[in-house]
Amino acid sequence: MGSLRVIVGAVVVALVLLGCSPGSDSGKTAAPPPVQAKAVLPEPVVTHTQANAQPGEKIDHGELILAPDPTRAQLHAQHHGYKVLETRRVPGPFQPPAMNRISDFALSKSDLDVINPGPGEYVHVMEGQRHGYQNLTIGITYTATGGAPPMHTHMGEESHVLTSGQKIMYALGDSVFVMEGPYIINIPPMMPHSFTNLDQDVAELVVIFPTNVWEYEVLDHFPFASDQAKALAEEAKHGHTHNHPHDESPGH
Repeated sequence: MGSLRVIVGAVVVALVLLGCSPGSDSGKTAAPPPVQAKAVLPEPVVTHTQANAQPGEKIDHGELILAPDPTRAQLHAQHHGYKVLETRRVPGPFQPPAMNRISDFALSKSDLDVINPGPGEYVHVMEGQRHGYQNLTIGITYTATGGAPPMHTHMGEESHVLTSGQKIMYALGDSVFVMEGPYIINIPPMMPHSFTNLDQDVAELVVIFPTNVWEYEVLDHFPFASDQAKALAEEAKHGHTHNHPHDESPGH
């Protein structure tokens, strides 16, 4: 019994000393562990560089850069007042798939060409003609906070699909507005447009084209530097968004 008392006493003394040790708040609830910062996804790497260019070609930010076609520039002038700076396409030769294997029909995002149209905005491009499609091209975008492609147009129509509840600012023609997902947006042919991510997380939009060619024209205008755009962005940060912001024509 004497030895048992000694052991119990030693344990009690150890517990008391532990409770009074430096850095310990006896009788107080332990502080919660620090909140870990949300990891930022690494930026993708573009597939093509100038090292892959054919003689006379220019490849920049993963895209084939072409001088504007004068005839097409005249067509643009009928739709909007911005100047066409350049045309962009997916670089590199390709061999259309035979479409006789499962791998020809089922693609992973890692199978797609990656381009970097603007700061903080990457697109994983499923260009239809490279993957067995006759009338379809799809892009999966990676847009960081504040990321945006340049103002641009397509010859055909386009649709944007966002399934998450993130906030994205759009420019369609002369109109600037904020949308909160989930949503679908219709962008008519030759409509100048761009978008920028107002959310704290990377946004992954899906963009869809009823053509098997990826191509667009870059314009000499950036819509998100205006006072109106800055005011809308500030409102969105405080939770004020309207998914049907204006009953007006987007205009050209």
